[in-house]
Amino acid sequence: MARKHHKPEEIVAKLRQVEVLVGQDKPVADAVRTIGVTEATYYRWRSEFGGLKLDQVKRLKVLEQENGRRCTLERAPHTIEGSRCSLRRLCC
Repeated sequence: MARKHHKPEEIVAKLRQVEVLVGQDKPVADAVRTIGVTEATYYRWRSEFGGLKLDQVKRLKVLEQENGRRCTLERAPHTIEGSRCSLRRLCC
C-alpha cells in the first residue's frame, strides 16, 4: 500500500479533528483511527505541529523552503571551486 504524504494544512486539520473527538469522550486510539493514521503518526504530528494555527504552519513551510534554498546556494560555490581544481589537475 502506497504511503500518503499529508500537507501541513491537512495535518493541522486532522489534529484538530482528533482534539474534538477526544473532547467528546472518545478514546485517542479510536479518534486516530477515524482520521486514518496510526497512533505513532498522530503523536509525531502532535509534537511537530501541535498548538500551531494554520497561518503559522504556512509561515513555517515558507521558512523551511527558504532555508533549503540558502543551504543549496551556500554549497554551490564550493562545488564549482572543487570542479575547477579537479579540472586543473587533469589538464596540467
